[in-house]
Amino acid sequence: MNTMQIAFSTLAFPNQPLAEVISLGRSWGYTGVELRVIDGRLVESSMPAAERARVKQTVAAAGLAVASVGSPVQLLVEHPASELQRFLEIANEWESPVVRIYGGRPLAKEPGARRTQMEAAARELEAAVPLAERLGVALAIETHDAFSASAVVAELLALVDSKCIGAIWDSHHPHRMGETPAEVYENIGRRILHTHVKDARKSETHKGGWQLVLLGEGEVPVREMLALLGARGYDGWVTAEWEKYWHPEIENAEIALPQHLKLLQEWLQAEAR
Repeated sequence: MNTMQIAFSTLAFPNQPLAEVISLGRSWGYTGVELRVIDGRLVESSMPAAERARVKQTVAAAGLAVASVGSPVQLLVEHPASELQRFLEIANEWESPVVRIYGGRPLAKEPGARRTQMEAAARELEAAVPLAERLGVALAIETHDAFSASAVVAELLALVDSKCIGAIWDSHHPHRMGETPAEVYENIGRRILHTHVKDARKSETHKGGWQLVLLGEGEVPVREMLALLGARGYDGWVTAEWEKYWHPEIENAEIALPQHLKLLQEWLQAEAR
């Protein structure tokens, strides 16, 4: 039986108050939420204690779980030890199992310099492991930016042997880099802690050469990804990441998120049968 649960990212709501966002997500049938935007602002580690408590109460009152906390931490462009610590503590307060982090960019092309970068990033992660283990919260590197290819994420994860350090499989970026779902799973399958699903199609007129579209209307093999995860026993969260915050031209959450949930439920139920 498939045990994956479906969450939505608050990136779908650029301006709405958190209470309204949570109420809508719950009314559509989502069971979890990934917190990235709160009251129109990206989540920050400096959020005051009273605000953190309000967020927890708002989510809990709706009966939702916090599937992940979407931090902006980038390992390659800063020294993130204190940021990692604060986000681990926030996730613990919100009872989230995962903090999303980025590898960041740029990643050097010269092998020696690249290795130095990877080792420095690994040291930052290793320093966070004791607190992550004590709090029971994991740090997950998203397939994004210079780490869009799962092979690059795997290169970093090979340097940090901890169950509290893993990966987020974002459906779009590895596909954009030419990787198949089977290749992604081969590279990072053992370390996948969370997933993001989105669909897109190539477009010369859109930023980055891709247009985000409703689920099932693009070329990203989301259904194949879910089937592979289900067959391998993945029982974590699947987050519908509708990026209205970054792409104001796409459909509103009121259209996209119910559509995503309906199709995801259909696909997961079909795989379970």
